[in-house]
Amino acid sequence: MEKVGKIGLALGGGAARGWAHIGVLKALRAAGIVPDIIAGTSIGAVVGGCYAAGHLDSLEGFARELTRRRVFGYLDFNLSGTGLISGQRLCDRLDKHLGDRAIEDLDTRFTAVATEIGSGHEIWLSRGKLVEAVRASYAIPGIFRPVKVGGRWLFDGALVNPIPVSVCRALGARYVIAVNLNADICSRGTVVPQLDGHDDLDDTVAEPLPVKGKNGVAVRRLLQRQIFGFGKDEEVPGISTVMVDAFNIVQDRIARSRLAGDPPDALINPRLSGVGLFDFHRAEELIALGEAAVKRDAEDILREITSRRRHDARLPAPL
Repeated sequence: MEKVGKIGLALGGGAARGWAHIGVLKALRAAGIVPDIIAGTSIGAVVGGCYAAGHLDSLEGFARELTRRRVFGYLDFNLSGTGLISGQRLCDRLDKHLGDRAIEDLDTRFTAVATEIGSGHEIWLSRGKLVEAVRASYAIPGIFRPVKVGGRWLFDGALVNPIPVSVCRALGARYVIAVNLNADICSRGTVVPQLDGHDDLDDTVAEPLPVKGKNGVAVRRLLQRQIFGFGKDEEVPGISTVMVDAFNIVQDRIARSRLAGDPPDALINPRLSGVGLFDFHRAEELIALGEAAVKRDAEDILREITSRRRHDARLPAPL
């Protein structure tokens, strides 16, 4: 028998702010709210996919261990490809935890949203290898290399559906909870803090950036300045900061339009003002902010879900 009043959870994009999704999922679980359907875009696909695969705790452990320098160590620059970062190191980390898991074999129904290059079609990845779907969904144009899935080249789904409420409804959710990571920080610029070997950097890091040749050190320093804006006298936004902030503005405008046309039943807005797009080292703070956002609304959400399920239970069975 089909479950009455299925709960859908739409996890939006937002780069490092996505660690707040971990706190949201933990707090929902603690409140007794367990989603039957999860749809994720970009970092929302990463967290949602790990949750659906039963690896949310592993992802949380990874996130909490990140320091500024470790984050930089995961960025394998790809100067001759279609993105500044190939993403192989992050893929290897995902493979370690998720392996060859297929989306259709997960206990929780899951879909990642991506965008097809060229056509601009919104692609719902609900079958096939989970790692590939997640990678395609977070492949920010110009930053990460696009991913080929089923003969199509795909990149970040936030270009077409930043907070995939519509996906949850299409998959049968009767009550949809959406998480917007950009509610109170729209259009704010960010600059990654300088990595100069001081500050609070940890010495235990991933291996150095793979820039070969006798001038490798100089090239790495140039990449730091040009890509992340590390200047001598002042912090000037670098290439990735400008690209991602521009992308984030577009994402915000699309999200507002789509939420207005297809509003969720509950909208969770973690208060993330002041958190930069590259602040992956602030996981502890972000997870706590996600938990706090759910706690503010959990009682109302539970009451509404109970009411919706009672209403659905009284409906006559389909012929």
